Amino acid sequence: MPHTLPPCPQCTLENTYADGANLVCADCGFEWPAQAVAVVEEADAMVKDSNGQVLQDGDAVVLIKDLKVKGSSTVLKMGTKVKSIRLAGGDHEVNCKMDGGSFMLKACFLKKA
Repeated sequence: MPHTLPPCPQCTLENTYADGANLVCADCGFEWPAQAVAVVEEADAMVKDSNGQVLQDGDAVVLIKDLKVKGSSTVLKMGTKVKSIRLAGGDHEVNCKMDGGSFMLKACFLKKA
């Protein structure tokens, strides 16, 4: 059975267990409320643009700076409007299609249009 509980926020080891409404680290003895973990995971699920506005699938965004495309000589120009974005997990949160192809972008380089 895979370990589904988060690692300890104090020592970062994964030897944690549930004890009532709290989570406990077996290595360092640190205890924290399990409810706080759910709130943090929910906040992480939201993708925000450079101005702090929440992005959703289908939104239109504008690039706030020129972006070089890795492995190519293509540059995505500042001010380019991208329609109908899709949110994805991972480091690059936004998946979109533009004239140059399909790209994965970081939300910090976008603002909601």
